[in-house]
Amino acid sequence: MEKSKQIEDSLKFFIVLSRAHRAFNDVVNKHISTFKLNPTEFAVLELLYHKGDQPLQQIGGKILLASGSITYVVDKLEQKELIIRKACPKDRRVTHAQITEKGKALIEDIFPPHQEKINEIVSALTEEEKTLAIELIKKVGYHANDLLKTE
Repeated sequence: MEKSKQIEDSLKFFIVLSRAHRAFNDVVNKHISTFKLNPTEFAVLELLYHKGDQPLQQIGGKILLASGSITYVVDKLEQKELIIRKACPKDRRVTHAQITEKGKALIEDIFPPHQEKINEIVSALTEEEKTLAIELIKKVGYHANDLLKTE
């Protein structure tokens, strides 16, 4: 394939993937907002529910959010009584976020419809197409990460 066609196809892939990602996120975020949460609050709650207590310093990296924003989000979730801050008994410099019973009850209520919404979006694909898309997008993602390491 000639280089200019290869570049043109790569740019088209990037645009299509970016637009699909935005549309996917817009639908999911709109759905999350019906539960009186923003996407970041939901992501923190979901992380704590599924992975347990987390050091505040590590939450941002796990949900792809700048560390400065984590304090704000944790403050908001604390005000709603969905999480608490808990000092680490082994290292006083570390503070963990812990989901409360109220937070657990909320995520148990909203996670099933959240999963259904994602399934509804992806239902445009057959099972075979989903599997192939996962493999191909992972391949591009891993390659992009490898490129970052070499730059």
